[in-house]
Amino acid sequence: MEHTPKKAKRLAILKQLIKDLHAGAAFDEVKRRFGELIKNVSPGEIADMEQALIAEGMPEEEIKRLCDVHAALFQDMVKQPAKPQVAKGHPVHTFQLENEALGEVAKKLRAELAALGDPPDADKFRRQASDIQMLLEQLAEVEKHYLRKENQLFPVMEQIGITGPPKVMWAVHDDIRALLKSTRKAVADGDAASTVGSGVAFLDKFEDMITKEENILFPMALEKLNDENWQAVETGEEEIGYALIEPHEGVDSTVPSATAAPRSAPEHEGALELSTGALTLQQINLMLTHLPVDVSFVDENDEVRYYSDVKERIFPRSPGVIGRKVQNCHPPASVHIVQKVLDSFRNGEKDIAEFWLELNGKFLHIRYFAVRDSNGDYKGTLEVSQDVTGIRKLKGERRLLDW
Repeated sequence: MEHTPKKAKRLAILKQLIKDLHAGAAFDEVKRRFGELIKNVSPGEIADMEQALIAEGMPEEEIKRLCDVHAALFQDMVKQPAKPQVAKGHPVHTFQLENEALGEVAKKLRAELAALGDPPDADKFRRQASDIQMLLEQLAEVEKHYLRKENQLFPVMEQIGITGPPKVMWAVHDDIRALLKSTRKAVADGDAASTVGSGVAFLDKFEDMITKEENILFPMALEKLNDENWQAVETGEEEIGYALIEPHEGVDSTVPSATAAPRSAPEHEGALELSTGALTLQQINLMLTHLPVDVSFVDENDEVRYYSDVKERIFPRSPGVIGRKVQNCHPPASVHIVQKVLDSFRNGEKDIAEFWLELNGKFLHIRYFAVRDSNGDYKGTLEVSQDVTGIRKLKGERRLLDW
């Protein structure tokens, strides 16, 4: 990362301001110094600042804690750039359309919560509960928006050396998800006070994230990523889906048309000799995509090399994950557990890690297997996830002849 002397000095002062905030300096004093320093700071410099702080050892969790203050300073003291103008069909344009649609729903929800009064009126809550629940269901569509950021945009940013901002932003995504979940539960439980309290907290973070995307993330990404990078972001978006909108089809885009890699080899290609038989590449691909489980493979370097492209995945995957460090494919809060599993496999301490959970009415079974060659050398990890809801309900027996 190269800087002119002036830019390098400004970056150093920016870092010091954030560190002073971290150390408890008076907000107004930091704001004053910030206003004197920052006149035309670019989104790219914001990314450089956060990256430098992480490189120097500041924990990502601390940067996340300062993220709201950081954004507030930029909003108050820096003249916001005009909304980035990109062609219809560009990934950023799609994100912007989603933010517009989601933002309108958020305004309606905020009005509904305010109408309940302070403290909230129980009778009004009972009358409005179904409307509030409906609006929350619409806002839950933001999951697709966040998943495309996490699985398509962030991997490309990481590839060009921008790792800090994605990790910090992903952690905030998880905060928003938790607040949305607690708000929906409060409505279902008929708890008016908790609905308002949790709902307002959710909307504050939700709308703040939109502001950060529009004024920091998207301009920064447009400054740093080239056409080839944006093509990689675009490829696989449809597999995750879109929040409340459908992107414009058949329109010109600043991103060159993405050509999907072939999913299987031609039928006439020769069979591969396996330990027990031989299969063509097409047969192997078809077999893996017809298994009643999700399969992912991480190599010995902790890079994701493969996931089974089944019709109904338990956990979202898209092409942006291929080649990515598996540690970057998990929320920051669980990375240490992922690392612990990998380390135990690599050093031969464990061969299997097994987990299960209930999610959206389903009982999910997730297993990780250490993959070793004939010499016992570690070659990677196989993840197998399965919805076992129906299996747990089976009783008695059904033999083949009973079919």
